[in-house]
Amino acid sequence: MAAAKRTSTGKGKKPRQKRAQRPPAPSVHISTDAALDALGYTLMGIALLTVLALLSAQRGTVLGSWLRFLGQMFGWGTLFVPIFAGAVGFYLVLRRFGDRVPRPQPEQVAGAILLFLAFVTTAHFVGLWVTRLPGVAMAEAGQGGGLLGLALGDALVQGLGGAGAALVLLTVWAFGFFFVLGVSPAEMVRWVEEQVRQRQRAPVSRPSPPSPARPESRPEPRRAPEPVPPQVPAPTPARPAPTVPAPTAAAPPPARPTAVVPPRPRVIGGETRWELPRVEEILEPGSEQDFNQDLIRQQVRIIEETLASLGAPVKVKEINRGPVVTQFGVEPLFVANSRGKETRVKVSKIVALADDLALALSAKTVRIQAPVPNKGLVGIEVPNEEVALVALRDIMESEAWEKVKSPLRLALGQDVSGAPYVADLRAMPHLLIAGTTGSGKSVCINAILTALLMQNTPDDLKLLLVDPKRVELTPFNGIPHLLVPVVVDMERVVGALQWVLREMDSRYRRFASVGARDIVDYNERMTAAGSESSRIPYIVVVIDELADLMMLAPQETEKAICRLAQMARATGIHLIIATQRPSVDVVTGLIKANFPARIAFAVASSVDSRVILDMPGAERLLGRGDMLFMPPDSPQPIRLQGAFVSDAEIQRLIAYWKGFSAPPPPAGPIPLERTAPSVPAAPPVQLPLHPDLAPSVQEKAPSGLFEDDLIPDALEVLLAENRASVSLLQRRLRIGYTRSARIIELLEELGVVGPPQPGSQTRPVNRAAAEALLRRAAGD
Repeated sequence: MAAAKRTSTGKGKKPRQKRAQRPPAPSVHISTDAALDALGYTLMGIALLTVLALLSAQRGTVLGSWLRFLGQMFGWGTLFVPIFAGAVGFYLVLRRFGDRVPRPQPEQVAGAILLFLAFVTTAHFVGLWVTRLPGVAMAEAGQGGGLLGLALGDALVQGLGGAGAALVLLTVWAFGFFFVLGVSPAEMVRWVEEQVRQRQRAPVSRPSPPSPARPESRPEPRRAPEPVPPQVPAPTPARPAPTVPAPTAAAPPPARPTAVVPPRPRVIGGETRWELPRVEEILEPGSEQDFNQDLIRQQVRIIEETLASLGAPVKVKEINRGPVVTQFGVEPLFVANSRGKETRVKVSKIVALADDLALALSAKTVRIQAPVPNKGLVGIEVPNEEVALVALRDIMESEAWEKVKSPLRLALGQDVSGAPYVADLRAMPHLLIAGTTGSGKSVCINAILTALLMQNTPDDLKLLLVDPKRVELTPFNGIPHLLVPVVVDMERVVGALQWVLREMDSRYRRFASVGARDIVDYNERMTAAGSESSRIPYIVVVIDELADLMMLAPQETEKAICRLAQMARATGIHLIIATQRPSVDVVTGLIKANFPARIAFAVASSVDSRVILDMPGAERLLGRGDMLFMPPDSPQPIRLQGAFVSDAEIQRLIAYWKGFSAPPPPAGPIPLERTAPSVPAAPPVQLPLHPDLAPSVQEKAPSGLFEDDLIPDALEVLLAENRASVSLLQRRLRIGYTRSARIIELLEELGVVGPPQPGSQTRPVNRAAAEALLRRAAGD
């Protein structure tokens, strides 16, 4: 019995094991691309058969029934059915060829549908007048607009009457044409007006003497908004004037210069009236970028398959195409753990697979933004095959530029979706730029300066430029916006910063005297009081290389920069500092704390990225303008492609501003701003016109008795301390080592100080000789 039970039990288990090992039935899955291809070929076949049936006398049963059906449905509109079907099928078949196949816009498709409906409705009314048949009989005979035209025509007539139906039909025809052509009615009207104006100007071939009332349609790039006084020459166009035939000998007009000369300011009432340059005459537009649709689809497939094979399945939800990178917004999917519970893929796991994605995509580097702000997605940024040029003009002509209402707007570039990004320097209020050599710092500074000079006159903005390289900012020498020529001697930069500090204190005293809160409030009060000349301009200090300054005088530089960054915002003084060595001894913690707005270009390592942004990421940038911008009000940086401005554009802008002839300055130092007579204020801070910014303790007038202007101040310091040393003059006069050592050598030649004492750098002071030199300086 036991054996029988074992035998029966064994026989009973074998069939169950065979059923368990039987493979599941295969499931048929058709991809979307294959279905669209099949639909395209089907539509093309239907269109071809319909055309053959229309051209053939013997149509057969199937094709004859098909044509009778189309005729009853659309009437004379049957001729357009194979055209539409063939076009749709042709597009579905050739959609894989990317940008080489023209893609119809949605409004063009809607316009084609509107035109077809308008045609069958119009054909219905024409058929009633031609065939003299009732509507139903005409539709069954395949005439007019068929059943579709009959239904639309009867609905219009019954609902709106004859006149209303005609008006609606004309409107549908018009909108259909506008949609298909891709133009709006307003653009069509403007085009017609432009054609009419061109035809009116065409017969004018003979030169005519200049008259004061010239039509605005004539080419005049720069016309003054107000009439020009007789004693001032009229503005000259910034671009070469069109060729004019030689005039007759009876009335020879004055010859125009062939060189490009910008218009000069008009002097009215002793004041210079500046005119801003036009964007279209200074800057050049950028070029459009072509995208390979097949490559985008291939990258989407690689991203999904690679992450799925590494245990982090995702789904690409959106694609943002930028000038340098394409951002794929992916949504993490769910995976089953060892217990069978489904959990969403961790974001940190996707971030750790950046190098694997770069290998699979054959990309130079891949940056992952996790998560994308204001979106529930993870951004995977893949470099494009071709880098697009972001022109400064395109950003300055965009809607984003118009939305920012500020005289200190900065056109930084375009984000990963290709949208222009505009920032306000007043809201930053200072900017720190860092990156390796060749990453785009100098181009960024030139774009910032160009944007500022395009929207501010010398009365509204003053610049103080520091360029130790002597080649980047020196071309700006000569423009009226500069306080002094570009400072290239690093020993004088500390003195320039000290002057800016004194100017900041002077402005605060002026604000307190009238009860103003900041520069905007003060200028509004001066305008309301009728003291336009008392308005204070903005001051932007640009330092192209901070590392040289920190090597020369680190303590004085850090102290001056930090004090300006902390207090100068309300006075309209802003700093833009750049460096190519982002180390902790250059970009110190105190400087970073006062510069919340930062731009990081490509750096060598993540350590440098942490110094600039306090987070890694800049080491994965591509260079050539690719940057991370840290706004002051955002914890996450924004990836941008910096705006590009060419040397030719900068030269045109500099030549424009150099063409202005401002009133001659006084012989001595001039005040930066003039105090209104009715407003009590402290004496204005004066800035020397000489390029050597010679700061002194008491702002004494230069004397021709000594080789260095600081010798009287140095004598007072030595008499007060009764000792002399190079470091003592460095600390008290806030100057560099070279100048301090030269002053000590000069005083030693004059017999004021003696040689250094053994074992020390301190020198004895001859008080009698020092007092005699001071008396001679005072008498001189």
